Amino acid sequence: AATEKGCRQALESGPVAGYPVVGVKAIVYDGKEHPVDSKEIAFQTAGRECFKKAMLQAGPIMLEPIYEVKVTVPADNMGDIMGDLNTRRARVSGMDQEGAKSIVRAEVPLAEMQTYTADLRSMTQGRGVFSMEFVRYGRVPSHLQEKIAAEAQARREES
Repeated sequence: AATEKGCRQALESGPVAGYPVVGVKAIVYDGKEHPVDSKEIAFQTAGRECFKKAMLQAGPIMLEPIYEVKVTVPADNMGDIMGDLNTRRARVSGMDQEGAKSIVRAEVPLAEMQTYTADLRSMTQGRGVFSMEFVRYGRVPSHLQEKIAAEAQARREES
């Protein structure tokens, strides 16, 4: 129980950037208790440190929420919208035409959509609309994972 508690503590703050760890399973195969030296805190610490070491050896990755975005704009704004979506790491999955309106469907990381309402309004003079729906979690590209980890490390050092 104490070893499990230590592992759970390690799950709360992952090794990459301090975010919670999900989708893992830990099995303790062997362990011994000594009547004099075995304290609960020692087993917690052992569980936590072993889990952290195993996680680093496993090569952990960061995941981010991916949303399906549907953007409806006047046809003459389509080029600007496509260019903007590309800068947001979007994967375009389809394009349709409905009269004078163009519709783009794409999967986009949520982190890239923080300013989209204002940006879309600006690109379309207020004539574009969009909707978003969660689809899945996707892997954060390694260059961004390194940047996020470095920023998290800097925050930890400041506090």
